[in-house]
Amino acid sequence: MDVVLLSRLQFAIAVFFHFIFVPLTLGLSVMIAIMETQYVRTGNEVYKRMAKFWGKLFLINFALGVVTGITLEFQFGTNWSRYSEYVGDIFGSLLAIEATVAFFLESTFLAVWHFGWDKVSKRVHLFAIWAVAVASNISALWIILANGWMQNPVGYVLRNGRAELDSFYEVLTNVFAWGQYFHTIFAAWMLAGFFVLGVSAWHILRKNELDFFNRSFRLGAVFALIFAVLVAVQGHNHGNTVAKLQPAKLAAMESHWETQSGAPMYLLVVPDEENEGNAIQAFGIPNVLSLLAFNDPNAEVVGLKDFPKEDRPPVLLTFLSFRLMVGLGTLFPILAGLAWLWRNKLEEKPWLLKSLIYTIPLPYITIMAGWNVAEVGRQPWIVYGMMRTSDAVSPVPVESVATSVIAFVVVYSILGILDIYLLKKYAKKGPQSA
Repeated sequence: MDVVLLSRLQFAIAVFFHFIFVPLTLGLSVMIAIMETQYVRTGNEVYKRMAKFWGKLFLINFALGVVTGITLEFQFGTNWSRYSEYVGDIFGSLLAIEATVAFFLESTFLAVWHFGWDKVSKRVHLFAIWAVAVASNISALWIILANGWMQNPVGYVLRNGRAELDSFYEVLTNVFAWGQYFHTIFAAWMLAGFFVLGVSAWHILRKNELDFFNRSFRLGAVFALIFAVLVAVQGHNHGNTVAKLQPAKLAAMESHWETQSGAPMYLLVVPDEENEGNAIQAFGIPNVLSLLAFNDPNAEVVGLKDFPKEDRPPVLLTFLSFRLMVGLGTLFPILAGLAWLWRNKLEEKPWLLKSLIYTIPLPYITIMAGWNVAEVGRQPWIVYGMMRTSDAVSPVPVESVATSVIAFVVVYSILGILDIYLLKKYAKKGPQSA
């Protein structure tokens, strides 16, 4: 392995471990705020207990997420110094805003919320959790604006051998970044819905605190259903943007090799990169790929063969990640719909409750697959069409990066196991007695 591959592997490990915590933080913060809003509005103590119970799981997840997130930004200096030197004027400003505004706002009000029960007024306490929810999702916006700029660089000029910020407005209104943001946020809120559904289902099967967990279940079902549908709709819209701005990524997502108008979508495909084609290609549906990519059944879809080999993304990994994301994404609205439909007769549907428990990991896998499509599909560019990944890496010895990769795997594995253990322990324990 060379320095480029090892540095990419290290960053991927850090991102994937960090993203175990991020989506639950984004979605669960909003759900807790809704629970506490109901408590303040109605005075019903059940909603207060709900906010405290789910809030404890939120705090565990948030704390470990912070630990894994800090190391990510350091890697731009340690492993990607040439990238930082070339585009730091643009990229660094976005990360700085995220850290100094959104993250500190989120952390400050989370402390007020956690320690402020019965110490501040109900409305001040409610404001604190809404501030946490808003700040968490704004924090994600700045990170995704930075990533979106890497996917579709805008608002810059090349000057003095580096990219310098020319229009902050263009960076803020980057259509690719906003498509990514809504796709990510909807997926995160869907994940939180399924997390609440799964934990609630476990307790309902055991007839624990039925009123408490039935209320939680209904809120989880609403979130899971609404955002499972929205993430699919936004995924299609974002796919249109990818087709327009990153045609090589689109071709890799579908393992589409020959440029053609009215391109079909094949249900069964086995990519064969070595021979520039597909080893198996069957059950084609005419015009569907053109329709999905451009909303036009006769549109031309550029094939991988029209791109130089050195400019093509890794096809197999991009293709498999995309199919996994779409396949699981099709399952979620069905499960969420059934959960909502049968929300008032759950004890008659034990198979559904059991299914929802085992569904908890699936949104995580789906989100990881989606980011795999976004990042692997962008290769060989670290900034699309502007800077190659091989030109961005730090000039450090292979041995140093290999050592740090091993250290990351060990430390992050411990943190991941700890997170799952704590979440499982306190989720099973249930809420405090009334």
